[in-house]
Amino acid sequence: MEYNDDEKFLIQLWETHTKAEFDLKDADAAIATMTENPVLIHVPVNTGATGKEPLRKFYRDIFIPQMPADINLQLLSRTVGKDSLVDEFILHFTHSIRMDWFAPGIEATGKKLSVPHVGIISFSNRKISSEHIYWDQATVLDQLGILQSGLPVTGSSQCHRLLNSNAPANDLIP
Repeated sequence: MEYNDDEKFLIQLWETHTKAEFDLKDADAAIATMTENPVLIHVPVNTGATGKEPLRKFYRDIFIPQMPADINLQLLSRTVGKDSLVDEFILHFTHSIRMDWFAPGIEATGKKLSVPHVGIISFSNRKISSEHIYWDQATVLDQLGILQSGLPVTGSSQCHRLLNSNAPANDLIP
């Protein structure tokens, strides 16, 4: 896909932000990409913060220190608009550490997880103004092995059709 200069700028800023979080593990570098009153909402579990200093504290004290060493994002699709960017990705990691930002109150299980996500990133004045991050918490709890069996959730197989549209569908329909 061909992007114009403004879209390229948004992509570069977002990638600088995620690099600060996931590779550099630097809360200050992540915050430097954001407006004076940024918002982060991890929608399924209502974690995150509003405001530069509360968000810096969240990144520094919760998000970054509670990130498994093997965490990685696999980008599936990206849509870029005038003041927003939408990424569809799979987050892969081993639940080797307690992750209160993702699965609050659940101690490390040692299980490998693959969880589809959608991130809706908004920009204002060439800075990130908000991140709304969505995932299916039922698939997380299923993969962690703490969800009651027999419920209509797909666990890690939720990723299969995203990665291969010819993979089996409708497995939950009797």
